Amino acid sequence: MTNLHVDHYESARSGAPLLLIHGWGMHGGTWKSVAERLAQHFNVYAVDLPGHGHSARERESNRDFTLDAIVDQLAEQFTGPLTVCGWSLGGQVALRWALRHPQQVERLVMVASTPCFIRLDDWRYALSVGILEEFAASLQHHYALTLKRFLSLQLRGCEQEREVLAILRDGLFSRGEPLLSALQSGLEILRDSDQRGDLPEVRQPTLVLAGERDTLIPHQAAQYLASQIRGARLAMIKGAAHAPFLSHPDEFIKHLMDFLEDSKV
Repeated sequence: MTNLHVDHYESARSGAPLLLIHGWGMHGGTWKSVAERLAQHFNVYAVDLPGHGHSARERESNRDFTLDAIVDQLAEQFTGPLTVCGWSLGGQVALRWALRHPQQVERLVMVASTPCFIRLDDWRYALSVGILEEFAASLQHHYALTLKRFLSLQLRGCEQEREVLAILRDGLFSRGEPLLSALQSGLEILRDSDQRGDLPEVRQPTLVLAGERDTLIPHQAAQYLASQIRGARLAMIKGAAHAPFLSHPDEFIKHLMDFLEDSKV
């Protein structure tokens, strides 16, 4: 299996490993500003998921974009133990990894994520399936425009909406375009994955970090997520939407650092 592209921000000390996983349509470079600061304390890695960023160059080896296949590829490359921090879709990946390979994931951080992205009869804290279906259909005809629209949706209501949106748009294709098949599969993961029933099985110390103004994932989803994982900590950042590590980096880093310090093994 082909290695994924990884940015390594090496700590000046012998810091513990911290892996950052990006969201749908993005790449590991999205984390750069906070990763450089976190690298003062940890050995920080930011991965380009299969079919995204520089990993998209390995076209023949990254054809399987199912959630379990992505997790297994990560588990093969990062043997652990390490702290895994996932944003949005990356949070789904991180959660699945903690459940599927618990010996590798020492601590779990889920940022602006949820156990179930789609609204169901027994789950109201989520998007309508029609929104994801609309994005999936638009990808076929308006590839770049669809990704930019999704960025706008993520940041709606954020205190620094214009500034953060400009950052994300500038970096969107800085590592080339993600594979269309990877984007389509990512939307399928968001549509089909429901990990609510698995949450009580999570044994790792867990931080659920959310933006108070997130319109993509309501704050009730973050509250539910934290309530169902034994001992999980919930941190809600005021004024932030779906990308709190970009809009409110100081608060994000403080919550993350406090959690990692308090949950040292």
